[in-house]
Amino acid sequence: MTIGIDIGTTSVKAVAAADDGTVVTSSQVHHDLIAPDADRFEHDAAAAWVDGVLAAYETVAAGHEVRGATVSAMVPSMCGVDDSGRPVTPGLLYGDARGRDTADGGRIEGEAVGFAAWLAGQEGVAALWPAQAVANHALCGVAAIDSSTAMTLAPLFTGREWDPELLASLDLLPDQLPVCSPGWTAIGHRGDTAISGGTIDALAEQYMADAHTPGDVLVICGTTLIAWALTDEWRDVEGLWTIPYTVPGVIAIGGASNGGGLFVDHVRRLVGDPDPARVLAAPADGLPVWLPYIRGERTPFNDPGLRAALLDVRLGHGPAEILAAAHEATGFVVRHHLELAGTSPTRLVATGGGTRSPAWMQALADTTGLPVDVSNHPMGAALGAAFMGRVAAGLEPDMSAARAWARTGRRIEPRPDHATAADHRYRRFREALP
Repeated sequence: MTIGIDIGTTSVKAVAAADDGTVVTSSQVHHDLIAPDADRFEHDAAAAWVDGVLAAYETVAAGHEVRGATVSAMVPSMCGVDDSGRPVTPGLLYGDARGRDTADGGRIEGEAVGFAAWLAGQEGVAALWPAQAVANHALCGVAAIDSSTAMTLAPLFTGREWDPELLASLDLLPDQLPVCSPGWTAIGHRGDTAISGGTIDALAEQYMADAHTPGDVLVICGTTLIAWALTDEWRDVEGLWTIPYTVPGVIAIGGASNGGGLFVDHVRRLVGDPDPARVLAAPADGLPVWLPYIRGERTPFNDPGLRAALLDVRLGHGPAEILAAAHEATGFVVRHHLELAGTSPTRLVATGGGTRSPAWMQALADTTGLPVDVSNHPMGAALGAAFMGRVAAGLEPDMSAARAWARTGRRIEPRPDHATAADHRYRRFREALP
């Protein structure tokens, strides 16, 4: 048995998996997302990154012989810890304004530098650790992160080490940052359980997704919406990211959007959580159109100042129609990314917690005109981390066999009448974009 833990934006998820990828038990520990305004985005790091992780781990570990464990988490993140490794500051998350501005109000390149500059000045701070390092220290006493997570902290991390000159300009030393290790390497133990260096949540999701050939589109439906169009051609696209995929020879073009679960859940709360069946049954014609930018947008605009708007509201629109339009907006974001990527998509592969929503999955199909193959397990990042725990424990030589755990639960086809109507609304969406 191995355990995967995923520190998400609104909860810690954990699974214990058998050697064939069967999830034997799972746990979800919710925590608060602290966002008093669009420029603040943080966790109570002690509650989420320590207490939540330990509670989720102990729940799924109970009664099992656990050989390995890995923590995945969103990136970038950072908090200040005291001499004992306990967080003494908020845990700053991606998009928080303290990652954008220096003390004199100037723009800086790389959120991690802004995070470090702000955190280093807080009382009682002895070191600066991302979520993975905080969790790993709680589990095994070693504050370590994987090299992929470290790369998201550039330019603090050069690709080989923490930049001593840049840190010195912030009155920091390299040993005030965590140890870096390959994610699948054991960095310590909790009893007899090997704890690995960790991983990025989106990377762990990729390993567990049945998206692996050009033409596939991986859509991670979490708090952040991530869309990767797979191709065999490396192309740089303005506003998007191009990265090597987890399958040799396959390239991913796409990016991350704030128009995912963060947006959908906010709309759901605003309209009083309507009956999911009524949302799914919303009419094809006449829905309003959302611009889903409640806290700015990442790709393709990279503009924290964008704000949401609801267009074409009329009498007769109720909570179900407003939420159905929010689901459509996430599909419009994916479609926009695909058009910019310039690939030839044939299907979507959906993973993440949002796959629990039939209305959301149907909206992805209707707005893109593509079938959606829905992952069999909504905790894909935790499951991918569990496979990495197998490598750390010596049960697997590397991550090459991870895709054997990727399973599709169901396929959702576009509804022709809804797809036609959504196509017209997509044109309205594009006309209203900045």
